[in-house]
Amino acid sequence: MTEGDLFEVVRPAHEPLASRMRPQSLEQLVGQNHLLGPGKPLRHAIESGKLHSFLLWGPPGVGKTTLARMVARYSDALFIQVSAVFSGIKDIREAVDQARAASARQRATVLFVDEIHRFNKSQQDAFLPHIEDGTVFFVGATTENPSFEINNALLSRLRVYKLEPVTGAELRGLLKRALADCYPEIEVDADFLSGLSRLADGDVRQGLNLLEMSVSLAPREGSICRLQQDLLHEVASATSPRFDKRGDAFFDQISALHKAIRGSDPDAALYWLARMLIAGCDPLYVGRRCIRIASEDIGLADPRALHLVIDAVSALERLGSPEGELALAQAVTYLACAAKSNAVYRAFDSAMEAARSTGSLDVPLHLRNAPTRLMREQGHGKGYHYAHDAEDGFSAGQQYFPDGLAPMVFYEPTERGLEQHISDKLTHWRALNQKSEGKVPS
Repeated sequence: MTEGDLFEVVRPAHEPLASRMRPQSLEQLVGQNHLLGPGKPLRHAIESGKLHSFLLWGPPGVGKTTLARMVARYSDALFIQVSAVFSGIKDIREAVDQARAASARQRATVLFVDEIHRFNKSQQDAFLPHIEDGTVFFVGATTENPSFEINNALLSRLRVYKLEPVTGAELRGLLKRALADCYPEIEVDADFLSGLSRLADGDVRQGLNLLEMSVSLAPREGSICRLQQDLLHEVASATSPRFDKRGDAFFDQISALHKAIRGSDPDAALYWLARMLIAGCDPLYVGRRCIRIASEDIGLADPRALHLVIDAVSALERLGSPEGELALAQAVTYLACAAKSNAVYRAFDSAMEAARSTGSLDVPLHLRNAPTRLMREQGHGKGYHYAHDAEDGFSAGQQYFPDGLAPMVFYEPTERGLEQHISDKLTHWRALNQKSEGKVPS
């Protein structure tokens, strides 16, 4: 836990570039114009010193901590920082005690809780009374969707501000300023900063760290040091696309993969597959998701899809990565190109709802097994028509639903792929059933 006023800490001798470039005013903040542009409510609140409790939600390196510090600075409030990674209830109590002491001196307190989503329910609940009675102005920061990770009781007391990744142009401007302020002797190729900003992927801290790394790795010829394009390959190994095995990026990307397959775009599907694999996603997870897709979005329009995906997952399990990933790519491509139908998916949902809503209806006597004489005497199996003995293997008019429940239609095949033929069969069979009504004993 840290406390004190903004920027009063003595800087270390070898302070990282990202720390040296931390903004000292709202004007120096990079990005977030949708929140901090002229006339925007959050900017007005900060500049006027009108404090309120809120939550900053956004990816790493976009200025959540800096913005929290700005709030305290502009309102001349005590700034206390708590990290949910390292802190517990004891640290929360200590922070509250400090806030009460500051309140006694007529000074407000901004309590900043970083990674708030890492606190459990009881820890999050511990803030509620102190927010309500005004002991602290609470500012939380999270990379996770607050709808899922923050308790409703706490979330209802906070205004949520969503921070966005910094644009390439914004990041290039910051990198130029960092070079001018901290490395005036360095020369830079025209396209180097553009490449570096792409590698940073909207993360300000990452961009400054990569610039600092580039300067340390750049070859020197006498007093001349130049950042050239070929240096990007060396620093690229320190980066990876944004991805979190349990966060928004993960679910957003798997959603994009699923929707690209459903939309029959093999190229986009392969792109999202590659993005996830490069970032370290477990390929077996993707394989399991593809098995679901084969049933949910393709179904009986192309039943081969399910077999192919299961075979791909089996190959992946046998070969491992990266060799087995090609089989996964084959499966993804096939799924995207296959005929689509969610008829089975919809039919199953409807059947589940019907089963839940109709209660425990008895199996009709003619559909029950009759392995004993007693069961036969009670009527089990009486009137059942063996389908294989009927013409074309279909016993027209046979009742399969429970007594008292009218026949229901759940499965309505599409006219795509194999389901075209299935649709014709069902139409024929249903016509035979209607024609035979009352002629087949139940």
